[in-house]
Amino acid sequence: MSEIYSRLARRVKELRQKSGISQQRLAELLKVSRPTISQIENRERKISADELIKLSDIFGLPIESILDLKKEPEVILDAAKEDRKPTLQMRINVPQRDLEKFKEVLLYLLNKIASKPNIGETVLYKILYFIDFDFYEKYEEQLIGATYKKNHYGPTPLEFKKIIEKMTKDKEIMKVQSSYFQYPQTKYLPLRKADLSKLKANEIEVINDVVNRLSDMNAAQISEYSHSDVPWLTTENNGVIEYESVFYRTSPYSVREYSEDIH
Repeated sequence: MSEIYSRLARRVKELRQKSGISQQRLAELLKVSRPTISQIENRERKISADELIKLSDIFGLPIESILDLKKEPEVILDAAKEDRKPTLQMRINVPQRDLEKFKEVLLYLLNKIASKPNIGETVLYKILYFIDFDFYEKYEEQLIGATYKKNHYGPTPLEFKKIIEKMTKDKEIMKVQSSYFQYPQTKYLPLRKADLSKLKANEIEVINDVVNRLSDMNAAQISEYSHSDVPWLTTENNGVIEYESVFYRTSPYSVREYSEDIH
């Protein structure tokens, strides 16, 4: 079981005990069996998105508060100033297969939307994030699989700069400095078409869906929009956003129809 599920299991147990509720009573409120609560707290069973909503009502807490698994927010926030740097210094290896997928997705995107005046680097970051996390939520496998950091302006793919440098050197894209409503903007223009043989039909479908929903937003709008997505909400500042957290998304971000037996 992933770290986010393990931490959430501890959080449910902590909230139940602080509320003075027995496992049996919580099971009745959640409309599950008592052994199910035991399995959840022992990290033997995942919590579904619907159950998370019910837990929010039971404990009288917003979902983001339940998913924010820090026991002492202020203390951890202070400690984060010291602890984040080593985490972000971690080594990220990009295999050739992942590099090729990243390049073709980016070229496909740029051929569709690079001419729009609002599409600068910041908007691209967020569109790539939603492509990756929407695909993972729907199919439980990675599309690009980039590593996204939570920063002040929204999710940022850590591999982006290095891959862009290589693509620029290989004359696959062109980097252009421009402005958008008097604000400086970095744009990328494609110098070749994407190789569609390297993209699956369901990958193209997810990319097109994200483009249709979000590509008309400017940098401020899409950054603000990303800040209400559960994966963002459950990550510490400057932390790496966990893909598994996507299964706790709520409307309007969730892109998957969940049945009770999925989790």
